[in-house]
Amino acid sequence: MNDQSGTFRRYQDGEDTYRSLKDAIFEADASHKCPVYVHRTPPCQGSCPSGHDVRGWLDIVRGIEKPPEGMDWQTYAFQRATDANPFPAIMGRVCPAPCEDGCNRNQVDDRVGINAVEQFIGDWAGALDLKLAPAGSPTGKRVAVVGGGPGGLACAYQLRRMGHACTLFDEHDHLGGMMRYGVPGYRTPRDVLDREIQRIVDLDVEIRLGVRIGRDMSLDDLMRDFDAVVLAIGAQSGKPLPVPGADAPNCVSGVAFLEAFNQGRLRYTARRVVVIGGGDTAMDVVSVARRLGHIETQREQDRPEYVILNQTAQDVADVARHEGSEVLLVYRRPVDRMPAAKHEVEAAMHEGVEIRGSLAPVEVILDENGRARALRVVEVEWEGNQSKVKEGSEFDIECDLVVAAIGQGVDFAGFEWLDNGKGLVDADRHYQVPGRKGLYAIGDMLRPHLLTTAIGHARVAAESVDHYLRSKEPGARPKVDVHHFSLLEKLREVHLEPEPYQHEAEWGTNEARYAVHNYEDRSRHEVIPSDELFLGHFKLTPRHRRHETGVSAEEVLGHFEERFRGLDEEEARAEADRCMSCGMCFECDNCVIYCPQTAVKRTPKKQATMGRYVYTDYALCIGCHICADVCPTGYIRMGMGE
Repeated sequence: MNDQSGTFRRYQDGEDTYRSLKDAIFEADASHKCPVYVHRTPPCQGSCPSGHDVRGWLDIVRGIEKPPEGMDWQTYAFQRATDANPFPAIMGRVCPAPCEDGCNRNQVDDRVGINAVEQFIGDWAGALDLKLAPAGSPTGKRVAVVGGGPGGLACAYQLRRMGHACTLFDEHDHLGGMMRYGVPGYRTPRDVLDREIQRIVDLDVEIRLGVRIGRDMSLDDLMRDFDAVVLAIGAQSGKPLPVPGADAPNCVSGVAFLEAFNQGRLRYTARRVVVIGGGDTAMDVVSVARRLGHIETQREQDRPEYVILNQTAQDVADVARHEGSEVLLVYRRPVDRMPAAKHEVEAAMHEGVEIRGSLAPVEVILDENGRARALRVVEVEWEGNQSKVKEGSEFDIECDLVVAAIGQGVDFAGFEWLDNGKGLVDADRHYQVPGRKGLYAIGDMLRPHLLTTAIGHARVAAESVDHYLRSKEPGARPKVDVHHFSLLEKLREVHLEPEPYQHEAEWGTNEARYAVHNYEDRSRHEVIPSDELFLGHFKLTPRHRRHETGVSAEEVLGHFEERFRGLDEEEARAEADRCMSCGMCFECDNCVIYCPQTAVKRTPKKQATMGRYVYTDYALCIGCHICADVCPTGYIRMGMGE
């Protein structure tokens, strides 16, 4: 824009971006825009499938948000964490932590070790045998939950908090689902898992084990006997390798392999094992295979495939004679594009697993007895997401066992009508099965994903069931559908809740005690990005990492100890202190210190709590924007008067 008078300048000296007049409405030394304290969701919470209030319990651990009188911070952090996820010690160990991928701290130095702090909270609670929040007042309604994995257990927990009676059905001998039968015990220690499951059972959840719905009892019978039914049976059928020869007896699925191991039946494997896949299941298979090893002389009935498929068990006396196995992982994309957690890939390679990317299986080569003797593969070249087979690049990989970890499906035996044609189940955003009121489905049945995803489904499904049982419309879900900090609940907790409103006309209400002033909660609608923080406030601070055992290829055989040792209390608090508390005040005093008009003041101690640490005296505020500019967390926005 040109200005003939020569007095207009679009840019000031040193500026390189244009700030519109709409964002900088100044007259002389004042502006009609004044600071508002705006609560928004941090990306860690926004990207957590279980909907953790991550920032909340990190702020408790670091000592910013204080517990109620008479409660220690550890118990308070445990209560806040288990609002969304009743398995902090387990998820802190095995969740691949999408929350950390989204952490705004990545723009400064390195992510906050959220998983490590969560494990500390869970282990601390376990050592003191802390209990979950008690069940709610009985409603007289009965809900059946089918499946005792993370989704089913979390759903039973949330339903009991709402006061609904809950009966949990599972076809196995023990609860835990994929946490027990799909993840090796050195990643989910059984004493820790049992303790976290027992907390849920202790809420007076009725347990019926060894019952297969669709075989021992029909789904229609269940719908008749209960007021609502939640299906959480998972996807525990591994997908077969879609190439010729894959029906050989020594071609098995990764899910079946891990279940046989976790049930204690598979005690050693084959000498040469080839695993196909690039996800977490594939990484667990190769790591277990390296730990199990093989024995040179074995009975026919003790071959791994017969143990896996026929539900038999190998002779424990043979284990003493086992030797290391050669384990090769084949993945169709480049290794750096494997979806498995990076540290799991690195650990497997350190333990002696060979990993080869850009190889696609084309055939299982059989011997004269119809058993797999080799996997034929072809090299694949990638350009973006497009692949092209490299002509003449086929070769055979000799092997004694082929394990396909390429996906999972639902076992629909007994309720085939639920199959949507893709081996999964359809459900709406409230997790209700279309056309079947009172029937809900969650977890891997909908789309195989993370354990924590099923826990998140459980929370939403429990709320939907509660609405259904109370004859309420479910309503729209929030755009950011996670657990949120509630300032009103916090004020009630510390006895600072607003006074009753008399519903009378009144002028000059800026100091009235019946409202929460100068505060806006956008957490259900907005995730705060890093470019709205003042990143210059944060010092470079190395992440406090959990101590890894670092098992080498020479030591891995028979090694089933935990891979990580958790943080101690000092380390956990120091790591939590790296959290930038995005979207919520963390009491740094920048706005108080830098306000040129002393308009921003600390709230008197008797009236202060989390989110109410400072206030603005609007008689002094000139709208200079400095407080918003220096707020590290993006909690202050210039907007009042719009």
